[in-house]
Amino acid sequence: MTAADPPRAAKALRGAAAAVLVLEGIAVLFVPRGIAQTDEGLGGGLLALLLVLALVLILGSGIQRRPRGLVIGTALQVPLLATGLINGVMWFVAGAFLLIWAYLLQVRKELVGTAFGTVEAPDRTDGGGSATPTP
Repeated sequence: MTAADPPRAAKALRGAAAAVLVLEGIAVLFVPRGIAQTDEGLGGGLLALLLVLALVLILGSGIQRRPRGLVIGTALQVPLLATGLINGVMWFVAGAFLLIWAYLLQVRKELVGTAFGTVEAPDRTDGGGSATPTP
């Protein structure tokens, strides 16, 4: 099943992908608080790494309107999942976001016809002729 207007559906799903990436960036910003309460504490290098990841996720939301935005957003799921190595709770949080991202790609594939490709506007001509309005 494809949407009646695939370009419009693709635009809506790009907005949803951008929102998911922003939420992922915000979730990563909560990780330092959890690590600071452990015995090892929070070092400067680890804090910088988490802040950079959060910034990259938020900036990644801004490039969702580009042709390769979904590919970059999908690639950013890997470092998000790797935050589980830093704090065990992030395995669950990142796993939930990964499932949401996979569902978003599946919905896009069903509505648009492709998970990552560009979407072309449907041909509105009648039988291959010129697109002239009828009186």
